[in-house]
Amino acid sequence: MSTRTDPRPKAKPSSIRGAAPRKPGIAHSAAAQLGAMGKAFSIIEIITAARQPLTIAEIVRSTGLTKPTAHRITTMLSEMGFIERDPQRRGFIEGPRLIRLAMNTLASAAPRTMRHAILRGVSEQIGETCNFGVLVGAEVVYLDRVEAKWPLGLRFEAGSHVPAHCTAIGKLLLSLLPLRERAQVVSAMHLARYTAATIVDAVKLGAALDRIRTARIGTDDKEFIEGVVCVSVPVVSDDGVVVGGIAVSAPEARVTLDQAMQFVPRMKEAAAKLAATFRAPGRAA
Repeated sequence: MSTRTDPRPKAKPSSIRGAAPRKPGIAHSAAAQLGAMGKAFSIIEIITAARQPLTIAEIVRSTGLTKPTAHRITTMLSEMGFIERDPQRRGFIEGPRLIRLAMNTLASAAPRTMRHAILRGVSEQIGETCNFGVLVGAEVVYLDRVEAKWPLGLRFEAGSHVPAHCTAIGKLLLSLLPLRERAQVVSAMHLARYTAATIVDAVKLGAALDRIRTARIGTDDKEFIEGVVCVSVPVVSDDGVVVGGIAVSAPEARVTLDQAMQFVPRMKEAAAKLAATFRAPGRAA
């Protein structure tokens, strides 16, 4: 079996003056094998890592791109405002659009950090797992989660999807939908059985959702995971929009559902704080 070799000379280590040490990633010769988007990101990556403007020759040397490709991608990024020539025309630097993107990213990250701290506070105070999730169709997506520091902790990651019809957050958020929308969602759901307690009948689920809608407290009494109970409350924005729900879950061996209900006042306080993180910038509390 023959092995093909690349006739082109091997790229030498970059000697970009003032550039940060390179790490394995898209900003290396592998960028030459990526599509246009990957090549654009590789150029942005090395420009933002450098401490001075980069010339086309330095970009080519660092990324492994051909000179025509580097010219084409830098021209596109310049036209979009992500990079620009520095005032002395010595090379490329961050453009105004890239700077705005970075600032918006930092601004968005701050509320996420605050939300995690709020969940962590609840979890540490009551000693159980606390999570924040939103309803996406017939599922709940956990946007953030703080696990209890116990051997029997429930191991889910942020971004996990769980069924709505048998989880506390899911049932709560389903119950608070406009009735016609709720009926459409429930009728389209596959009511899979996860435990002996899972509600798999649409009529019975509707009755349970009616009760939850009145109480505005969602419960999961071992309906999704055998031996695990969960309680949830909604996170409601200033204008009355339900943006999600927070929940506390625990093995019944540690906490019964009745005991978990005692966490509700503390959870409602946390929900109000979470809701404030969705307030538009500059809006008074």
